[in-house]
Amino acid sequence: MSSKLRVGILGATGMVGQRFISLLENHPWFEVVAVAASPRSAGKSYEEAVGDRWKMTTPMPEAVKKLVVLNVNEVEEVSSKVDFVFSAVDMTKDEIKAIEEAYAKTETPVVSNNSAHRWTPDVPMVVPELNPEHLEVITDQRKRLGTTKGFIVVKPNCSIQSYTPALHALKEFGPKVVVATTYQAISGAGKTFKDWPEMVENIIPFIGGEEEKSEQEPLRIWGKVEDGKIVKAAGPVITTQCIRVPVLNGHTAAVFVSFDKKPTKDQMIEAWRNFKGLPQELELPSAPKQFIQYCEEENRPQIKMDVDYENGMGVSIGRLREDTVYDYKFVGLSHNTVRGAAGGAVLIAELLKAQGYITAK
Repeated sequence: MSSKLRVGILGATGMVGQRFISLLENHPWFEVVAVAASPRSAGKSYEEAVGDRWKMTTPMPEAVKKLVVLNVNEVEEVSSKVDFVFSAVDMTKDEIKAIEEAYAKTETPVVSNNSAHRWTPDVPMVVPELNPEHLEVITDQRKRLGTTKGFIVVKPNCSIQSYTPALHALKEFGPKVVVATTYQAISGAGKTFKDWPEMVENIIPFIGGEEEKSEQEPLRIWGKVEDGKIVKAAGPVITTQCIRVPVLNGHTAAVFVSFDKKPTKDQMIEAWRNFKGLPQELELPSAPKQFIQYCEEENRPQIKMDVDYENGMGVSIGRLREDTVYDYKFVGLSHNTVRGAAGGAVLIAELLKAQGYITAK
């Protein structure tokens, strides 16, 4: 009998669900024992339900091919088979809120890739290196839900990973105004070039809802826990533009920033290279050894050279220089479906296990 925690994946047939499955293959702590999706996939083997829509570059793991897909709406049945679930369901926001709470109320912790609960006051939205202290609101959330083990934790939007960790590492200098333009890969929309031929040699200067998320979610990460709720930070002021570009994986950000106390370039690079968080201290299985790398070459970071840095769990920064309007400008890069989606959620689950929030049922 395996001593690993039993994992279910909600929305297992979609791109993020597939990424969860590929990342959890041979995981030292977790084992995928249940896959759930829409009623139209239920009853089929996972291999049959996905068919020719497997979008990962690595083969489908043998261990999941024959798993029978469960109906994600049959909450009690799915919950009975697992210790916790990852949620990547494709539903309306209200439907996602309802189904994630339903799973939590069966005493099944939910680690969600979805945006539905990102602004629920007692649901922590976590980048484990940046704000692990927000997990303490789980105690208050459980009181609201009437649970002893069940709860919901969410990860933030994929686009902010390319610049928020870099700004967080510079907090001692007081970032006060941030302008960021993100150049976002098509996998962020759950697409490949085969699915979305219109994106070949094209740029679309609009991603619905993305700019508000990119401006506001960092403030929630930097917020404080007060009376069992997370109250977002007042600053810095962040303004963004979000653009879809013809890249498969990897969100790039061009960032301009002014500080209360302007650092030197060397101080900024040192802060990035020395930055560590709780996942590094705890040596969690998915934690990058070096969370932020600074690339000295003037033409880096690049998608082809840097998107898989630290197995896609690290952040790459480059082109730091003084600006004529703001204090500095730089370029950031992160892997949107690894650090920005499934990988970031797996790291959250590892932290939750390490801190005793997720245990075997």
